[in-house]
Amino acid sequence: MNKPRNQHETQQAANDTGPEMAAGTPLNLDDSAEIAREAAQIAGLHEQVADLKDRYLRAVAETENVRRRAEREKADAAQFAFTRFARDLLNVVDNFTRAVDALKPEVRASLPPAALPVIEGIEATQRELLAILDRHGIKRIEAKGLRFNPNVHQAITEVPSAEVPAGHVIDEVQSGYMIGERLLRPAMVVVAAQTHGTKTGAGSSGPAPGSSFDTTA
Repeated sequence: MNKPRNQHETQQAANDTGPEMAAGTPLNLDDSAEIAREAAQIAGLHEQVADLKDRYLRAVAETENVRRRAEREKADAAQFAFTRFARDLLNVVDNFTRAVDALKPEVRASLPPAALPVIEGIEATQRELLAILDRHGIKRIEAKGLRFNPNVHQAITEVPSAEVPAGHVIDEVQSGYMIGERLLRPAMVVVAAQTHGTKTGAGSSGPAPGSSFDTTA
């Protein structure tokens, strides 16, 4: 059995190990290569994570864009269908307007009393119809006496006028309407023509007959 070394022998054994053993076993080339490979793998994984995160964010953004586009197309389709219906309904409004306008005070006074309830019913129906249009955002375009606006007015003719300034609407042949912020139907108007020596405004000229605004609402 080996006897335990004394203190001097133990110290001598420690000195014989050399500086490498005293500081710890140095890494060999294989260990360094393994660490480098692992570091490269970690860096690659970080790149993959970043790439997958970018793809995910792009997919989320694209999905949101598709959802918004679908909602917008759905709303546009519904509004287009309602716009067509509203434009057709304006023909009924025109008929009521012509009927009421034809009832001048002298004509009304000459009618028999039995006809008055019918006339009042027509007027009430016209008011209710206009109120329904108003509730759905359909507003009548003001025209008579105002300056011609090619965005909402359509000139059917120009005539000289001593009372109305050139380029302004003399009369309204057919009422125009807006649906929200979009044109439903332009107002058909008669415009005061520019006469000799008159001006329609700084740097402007009178409207061209037949000019109109795109009514494809």
